[in-house]
Amino acid sequence: MSDASQVHISFEFFPPKTDAGREKLVTTRRELQQLKPEYFSVTYGAGGTTRDNTKGIVTQMRSEGFDVAPHLSFGGDDKNSMLALLNEYKNAGINRIVALRGDMPSGVGGALQLVYANELVAFIREHFGEHFYLAVAAYPEIHPEAKSYDDDVHYLKGKLDAGANSAITQYFFNPDAFFYFMDHCQRAGIDKPIYPGIMPITNFKNLSRFSDICGAEIPRWIRKRLESFGDDQESLVNFGIDLISELCETLLDNDAPGLHFYTMNQIEPTRQIVLNLDLA
Repeated sequence: MSDASQVHISFEFFPPKTDAGREKLVTTRRELQQLKPEYFSVTYGAGGTTRDNTKGIVTQMRSEGFDVAPHLSFGGDDKNSMLALLNEYKNAGINRIVALRGDMPSGVGGALQLVYANELVAFIREHFGEHFYLAVAAYPEIHPEAKSYDDDVHYLKGKLDAGANSAITQYFFNPDAFFYFMDHCQRAGIDKPIYPGIMPITNFKNLSRFSDICGAEIPRWIRKRLESFGDDQESLVNFGIDLISELCETLLDNDAPGLHFYTMNQIEPTRQIVLNLDLA
C-alpha cells in the first residue's frame, strides 16, 4: 500500500436541483472533509446547463473554506462569457478547474465555439497564466466517440501539452484496463499524473444504465453478482464496498498517484472505502 500521506484523494459532487438536495450536500461535504481530501469538484451539465447552479455551489463551498474545483466547458458560451465566469472564480479564490469538452446545445454551430478541452485549456492559460491548476478527463476504456485507442491517447496528450496539470479518468472496474492505458500513455510521452476515477456501487440499475452510455465496462462476473442480490440492498452495498476497496488497493499498490471518488452526493459508501484503505 502506498504511503497515505502521499496519496491524493478528491471527491466529486453534482449540483443539486432542490433545496433539500442542497441541504443534504452541506452535510455530505462536511462529513467527507474529515477524510482530508485534496479538493472537491462540482460537475457541469451538458452545454453548461447547470452553469449558475454549479457556480453557486462552488462559490459557497469556497466561502466556507473548502478547496473546490468547478467543472467547466464552453458549451454555448462565447469567449467573453467564459472570461467573465473565470474571473468570477478567480476573484472568489478558486484556483482549480476541471476543463472538459462541452456538448454543444442543439441549434448552435460547432464551428462558432471552442469545444475541445485542449482549446479550453489553452484559452485559460492564455488569459490566466498559471493561476489555475487544470485537470482534464481521461478514458482508460476509451471515449465512446474515439476513432481508435491510439487516437484517444493522442488527444489526452494534446490536452496535457496545452497546459493541463493532470487527468482524472472515467470510472472503471477492471484494473488491467487502467494499467494497459497507463503503459500506452507513457509510450506516448505522457508524464503528468493520471488519477483513477472511482465509482462506489449503490444502485445496480442506475450504474448499468450509465455505464452503457459512457462506455465503462462492468465485467460480466461483477454484473452477475450484482444481479444476484435482487432487492437485497444491504448485501449489494457491502459487496460493492469490498470490491471497490480491493480495486483501490490494487491501483495504489501499482503506483496510482491517488483516487478521485464519484460520490453521487452520498457520504457512504465512499467514506467506508477510504477508511478501509487507511487513507483518512
